[in-house]
Amino acid sequence: MKKFSLIALAILFIAASFTFKTDPKPTLKEKVIELSTAVESKVINWRHHIHENPELSNREFETGKMVAAHLRSLGIEVQENVAKTGVVGILVGGKPGPTIGLRADMDGLPVPERVDLTWASKAIGEYLGAEVPVMHACGHDTHVAILMGVAEVLSQVKKDLRGTVKFIFQPAEEGAPPGEEGGAKVMVREGVLENMDVIFGLHISSGQEVNKIAYKPNGMMASANSFTVKVYGAQAHGSAPWMSIDPIVTSAQIINNAQTIISRNSNLTKEGAVLSFGKMTAGVRNNIIPEYAELVGTIRTLDVGMQKVIFDRFKTVVEKTAESNGARAELIINDGVPITYNDPDLTALMAPTFVDVAGADNVSANINATTGAEDFSFYANEIPAMFFFLGGMPKGNDPRKAPSHHTPDFYVDDTGLLLGIKTMTRLVVDYGELKK
Repeated sequence: MKKFSLIALAILFIAASFTFKTDPKPTLKEKVIELSTAVESKVINWRHHIHENPELSNREFETGKMVAAHLRSLGIEVQENVAKTGVVGILVGGKPGPTIGLRADMDGLPVPERVDLTWASKAIGEYLGAEVPVMHACGHDTHVAILMGVAEVLSQVKKDLRGTVKFIFQPAEEGAPPGEEGGAKVMVREGVLENMDVIFGLHISSGQEVNKIAYKPNGMMASANSFTVKVYGAQAHGSAPWMSIDPIVTSAQIINNAQTIISRNSNLTKEGAVLSFGKMTAGVRNNIIPEYAELVGTIRTLDVGMQKVIFDRFKTVVEKTAESNGARAELIINDGVPITYNDPDLTALMAPTFVDVAGADNVSANINATTGAEDFSFYANEIPAMFFFLGGMPKGNDPRKAPSHHTPDFYVDDTGLLLGIKTMTRLVVDYGELKK
């Protein structure tokens, strides 16, 4: 009987040892995935609150206060009023390693919301001196909520984390109001990238299904340059146009002639490009030919060489078309936003992370570039950067029918946020391990 008991005890000991060996402590990579899932409901609630209370560019006062309070509650060092309303959190890991930036933009848009949600925006703001409805019509509410969740997850594994993480909550990505500066350009100038090795960012997409990730190396999003064309003519009575130099007719010809810059002067087999007029202003009444007209628009390019060709050709078209009508015209192209460039070496290095987190079938690794623009490009101009799209379209919907960004019907599904949390946390952990 005693011999049987000893054998039974030995079997129990072996079984216990086997269980212990096959159930090891989770790795840091596994731990942050678990913690990301645990924080998902908080992130969704934060997203709803931010969506219901949007603020325009350089006016993100309450959003900034909410972010700063959350970061402080996690024991993260906080810098406020960066680039006016921006917030930066600094988390120092327990192990040596690189300094990694994570960026989320905070501003909404002067757009009325038409989506039927209990947490729809009813906010009113001021833009160009007028009261306007405000909506998170580009998904920046999801970006803020995701990064708040990432901060919570990484703060819980601080002692095992390699390096330092900077959580960058940026104002005015959509552009500062006229007469003001703002956005990533100002954050860079104020030193947010100091001692930083790399930076990662994401953008939710209303036309990409939830649980999907898309990106490409090199140029991923276009540069964006606004322009103004000033046309000077000679005023006359509308009944005697031969006594005028008509800036309206001249402007019409400039608009038509400018279309050939893309269709005939740009090598579209290399990269896409866009030149669009958005507004024309001229005259005061029906029977006066005015002396002045003004055109405004946007130029989008994905190649620096093509950009120069388009700028130079546009200047020639504007000036010579006006000259042929006896008028004078001036083209002003603003500095704008550079091409959003994904460092190819960094992109290749982190590609396995996207596949590991989302699954190979859910990752599009070499998408076509888009003519949309992002001021994340100012960070990418300074240090190696990686930007990617995160799916927000409800599963099974037709992307061709998905409401566009910057429209009243824009909508992204809460179920897309979890992948964003997981991916951003893993980019930090994985890069830290790769560069230890």
